[in-house]
Amino acid sequence: MKKILISVLLVFGLSSVVFADGKIDTPPFDKVIAQQMINNSIQRFPLEDDVSIEDAIDSMMLRANNLNFKLVADLPLSEQVKAMGEEARFMRILAFCDALIAKKMVEFNPIFAGFLPCRIAVIEDEKGKGWLVTMNMDMMLHAVDLPDDIKPLAQTVRDNIYEIVEAGATGDL
Repeated sequence: MKKILISVLLVFGLSSVVFADGKIDTPPFDKVIAQQMINNSIQRFPLEDDVSIEDAIDSMMLRANNLNFKLVADLPLSEQVKAMGEEARFMRILAFCDALIAKKMVEFNPIFAGFLPCRIAVIEDEKGKGWLVTMNMDMMLHAVDLPDDIKPLAQTVRDNIYEIVEAGATGDL
């Protein structure tokens, strides 16, 4: 269990070690390495030219529903920013989950709770282009030695999220 936690912490640049006496040993922070790890932990997918942001969202919701992956949160951040009196490009976070898989993953290792639910950000860049942004699911999947009964569940989550993203990026209903 300790090996799993250290592996995940190293992947995400949080390589502090807590000793039995409660003291934390934090190695020197390397900003360049941390930036590389953060950049590698995220994937960005452009919407195809003929796919609007609204079409992408509709496609993702439909695909998630077909995969029995539930929409558990919908955060219209740009609307909130506008309600607070500022202008904002489109920014909405959709969160999907299979609660039974989530339960098993968290029971195996509570660190997975920090990755729940799976989020896909729908954003508009400064040129008006739509993008989908999500966690690099392969990085998460391969950073931890998962037991044989959990690994296929994690692969299902990865495959479903990537299928939802692909449907959104291409506008595939």
